[in-house]
Amino acid sequence: MNIIEGPFDHMSVTTRLVIRPLRNEDYANWLHEFENRAPSLHPYDPGKIDMSECTQEWFERLVERHQELARTDKVYIFGVFCKEDGTHLGMIDIATLAREPFQWASFGYTIHNQHWRNGYGKEAVSEVLRIAAEILKFHRLEAHINLDNHASIKLAERVGLQFECVRKGFIYEHEEWVDHLVYYKNL
Repeated sequence: MNIIEGPFDHMSVTTRLVIRPLRNEDYANWLHEFENRAPSLHPYDPGKIDMSECTQEWFERLVERHQELARTDKVYIFGVFCKEDGTHLGMIDIATLAREPFQWASFGYTIHNQHWRNGYGKEAVSEVLRIAAEILKFHRLEAHINLDNHASIKLAERVGLQFECVRKGFIYEHEEWVDHLVYYKNL
């Protein structure tokens, strides 16, 4: 695996994937994959999304916001791309929860549903765990997962995260406070 470091433009190449922040030139590819999502396959899959407001200018502002979040060490947002043909497969984010003395972050992941069941999630998350440790210098990474999101639970376990607890009333979703499972890995 090969890392190319820029100030906030880390790129990592795995066997099948390229993981890096979005760039302005990704717009057409990014939009195409969102527009070609299948209908929702379970409650935590948004399925098809209205992308009508997502113009090139809107996307460029999104890229700028991502860069600013990374520059200020708040959130690192990575696109997941197919190494072979450059197809945008999904996104992974790492959000800083606390730095000194904890070096603690949470992360989330999504693969477009038309690309599910190809092992991309496991490969991408495994690499982002490495990036979090080696490049971003986090010690602890957590995934906060809905109690019945079995696909995310399975992925967390397959990449070596351990179940820690259920946090009661932890995240405000769909106009209510809901419990979440906490899976973690000390890096």
